[in-house]
This record gives sequence, C-alpha cells and structure tokens, in this order.
Amino acid sequence: MKLGRFPIHPGAIYGVVKELRAAAEDLRPIVLAGAPGPVKELRDSLVAGGDPQAIRDHSGGEVSSYDIEGAGLLLYAVEGGKTTPEDEEVLRLAERKGVEAIVVLTGGGSAPVDVPYVLATNVLQVPPGTPVSAVAIAEMIAERADERAYMWAARLPVLREAVVEHTITKFARQNGILGVAIFIPGADMPVLTLNQIRMIFRIAAAYGEEIDRDRALEILAVVGAGFGFRAVAREAVAFIPGVGWAIKGGVAYVGTKALGRVAAAYFEAGGQSKLRETVGSVRSWS
Repeated sequence: MKLGRFPIHPGAIYGVVKELRAAAEDLRPIVLAGAPGPVKELRDSLVAGGDPQAIRDHSGGEVSSYDIEGAGLLLYAVEGGKTTPEDEEVLRLAERKGVEAIVVLTGGGSAPVDVPYVLATNVLQVPPGTPVSAVAIAEMIAERADERAYMWAARLPVLREAVVEHTITKFARQNGILGVAIFIPGADMPVLTLNQIRMIFRIAAAYGEEIDRDRALEILAVVGAGFGFRAVAREAVAFIPGVGWAIKGGVAYVGTKALGRVAAAYFEAGGQSKLRETVGSVRSWS
C-alpha cells in the first residue's frame, strides 16, 4: 500500500510510529503495595497469562521514594475500609512524585470513603467477602494510566479488552469534536486520519504488535475503511446547512469508533480474511 494515497504527509505517520517505539522503551511497572492479602489477589489476577515483570510487589513492606519514582502506576490495597497513617504516607509520596495511584479498599462498608491524596474516582471499594474484580481494576487502569496503558496491555492480557475499549472511545470522542470544530472544507481529513492512525497503532501495540516501518504499512490498510464515513459527512454538510456540522461530528465519531472495532477484530483474529469480513460489516452500518 502506498502512503501517497493518504491525505497526510508520510513523515506524520512515521512520527506516530516513533511515538510508540519510544513508549515501548518505558518499562516502568505497575507497583503493588499495601495489605499483603488483597495485593496477592490483585497480583494473581493481573499476571494471569502475562509477564510478571510488568508488576512489582512491595506489599507488607516499606515503600521508598525510589520505589515510587520507578513506578508507572501505584495500585495500593487497604484492608478494613480505612487507611492508616502508614498508608497515607505512601499515597502522599505518590502524589508528590506525580505517580497516579489507585486504591482498593477491602472489608469496609458501602458508604463512600475519603482517601487522602487520592481522587474519589481512583478508589475502588470492595464489600466484605467479595473478591476484587479483575474487570473493574482493568477498567480503572485503562482510564487512569491512559498514555501508558496500551503498553501494559501488551504484557498483561487481562487489561487488553478494557484498554482497547478506552482507546477506541477516547479517539472517537476526539474526532467527533474535531469534526464539528474544523470548518474549512477538507481540512478535517488530515487531522481525523492521523488521529485514527494513532488509535489503530495503539490498539496494535496493546496486542503486542511491534510497530516498525514495514508493519506500519500493513496496518494502515485498515485506515482506508474510514474514508467512506468522511465522504458521508461532507455530503451532509453540503446539503443540510446549519445542522450539517453536527452530523459531520457524529459521523466522525461513529466512523472512528467503527474503525477501532475493525482494528481490534483484526488483531484479535490475526488474519486478513477476518479483516475483510469485519470491514464489510462496518461499511454496512454507514
């Protein structure tokens, strides 16, 4: 496939490839700390079928400033539903070092608990006798880690579904907004396309694909399926003045989301035949 068929300069595409390759070199792990019992449960869930080196377990022991600085994310477990001064010191250290912290509170009640130094949205409360949900943890990591989550998904398959879904939704929303905000006819295509390429490469990385120049050319075949959505959007703007911009944004959102589904199905199945079948389904939606 020739890059010249795309409405953006090849250098921009290779820039995205460089972004991913640089991110792949950041091997900072998810650090687990806090109560040993819940941490063991978390570790076993996260590592299942994956790379144990993506996790560093400091449960039951002292967590130093050096440990926090080397973390990509802190996953901290608290038993009894209430933090201790020792817990709060670790969480304060994570806040000072700019490390995102997710706290799992086990054994407490159902009433919301205020955890110092941690956003309320970063706290997962687990009722007594209830196992920690791997799905809930994966969703929180996908949302909070964001720029790093897709690299962890490559090493920890339990995170993959949530990370890919978050990636698709994020870029679909961005393109929906851009589709409305960019008023100059045709100016949206390079921006939306580059965003779709970035989305697809991140999905590829989440499935453990190594993105180099040759692999990028193969993957970009998926992006071509999205051009039809933008053609529909341009026609809507031309024939329905005023509300056309809203339609254009909606098509950009739906088209990007559908394209993300194509990419996810492609890397999940690992075959060109599955890709053609899925692309055909997506085109029928438009």
